[in-house]
Amino acid sequence: MDFIVEKTKVLAIEGSAYMRLEFKKIFESDPSILFSFAKGIEEGFSKLKEYKPDVITFDLNLSGVNTISIVKTILSEHKAPLIVVSMLTMEGAMHTFEALELGAFDCITKPMGALTILTKNVGKEILEKVKVAGRSGHMSSLRKNLSYTTQTSLPKTPPKKTIQIYNDDNPYKKKVTKAVAIGISTGGPKVLMDIIPALPKNLGAAIFLVQHIPAHFTKSFSVRLNSFSPLNVKEAESGELVEEDTIYVGKGGYQLCLKRGYDGNTYINLTDEKFNFFKPSVTVMMESVLQIYGKKTVGVLMTGMGDDGADAMVKIRKAGGITIAESQETAIVFGMPKEAIQRGGAEIVVPSYKIIEEIVKAVKRIL
Repeated sequence: MDFIVEKTKVLAIEGSAYMRLEFKKIFESDPSILFSFAKGIEEGFSKLKEYKPDVITFDLNLSGVNTISIVKTILSEHKAPLIVVSMLTMEGAMHTFEALELGAFDCITKPMGALTILTKNVGKEILEKVKVAGRSGHMSSLRKNLSYTTQTSLPKTPPKKTIQIYNDDNPYKKKVTKAVAIGISTGGPKVLMDIIPALPKNLGAAIFLVQHIPAHFTKSFSVRLNSFSPLNVKEAESGELVEEDTIYVGKGGYQLCLKRGYDGNTYINLTDEKFNFFKPSVTVMMESVLQIYGKKTVGVLMTGMGDDGADAMVKIRKAGGITIAESQETAIVFGMPKEAIQRGGAEIVVPSYKIIEEIVKAVKRIL
């Protein structure tokens, strides 16, 4: 009996001849992918109408055009999920975040040099993202949730932060006793730009965040989140003191872990240990947070493919902590939260626009 393989039609709008060649090699390696290329915007819009792709990849480094404006047009006029392709530069990072906040499905980074060959793992990642995007029904669910957006596209002035120097003789040193551990992947940047600014500045807990994005982007992502948030948002640095009402973003290429100091305080401990595909990994971060804070841990797992963090959510719940998972209603990809729910790791299941309310209630519930 012959089985019919469901095909995913991909249109790659790509200005780089090198990247078109690499994409061709990657797509031809998978019989479930049908693909076509466009070298520029005019050809791209023409092929969008005639080819009707299931997934679009778009080069954010096309010369001579306002690519963010083009992203807006594609997202507003076409139902297919959009994956943006960007250079590993500061400008590339900021354009990538803008596109993701507008509703792009995910991002792919392109190599810096023309002679760089995409690795087997990168090719596998591209195929996985394309196929998940093709199955996601992404645009219909995203448009349904646009009414829940709480922020404009322009960042406010970062709030002034009071810096306090702690030492062993400081009688006012306050130990952090509660923690919120948040894991998120595909579709995360837009969701986080909606919910992080809504967190109260006096939440009363330290927040640890792992977002699966390219390793070189986590610093820029932290800066961008900070410009919207009443809380201090920063890329985690090894050895720094964990403080209340600060959001520590996992640094790309490292695991976000914690350690207890001789003074009883908690410190960031970045490691390079391998664990599944991700560095940082949600599972590693959550289990490290649980080891320090125990039942005073709030675990939150949101949109993303795979199961990173699902088992850790089970452990947090069994230890007496509070766990919150995003519901299928709003999840761009109902993979990570679904796995947590199915394994019994989610005490509370709510759409993304209720996550903040549940986090605040959970932190207050912790004694």
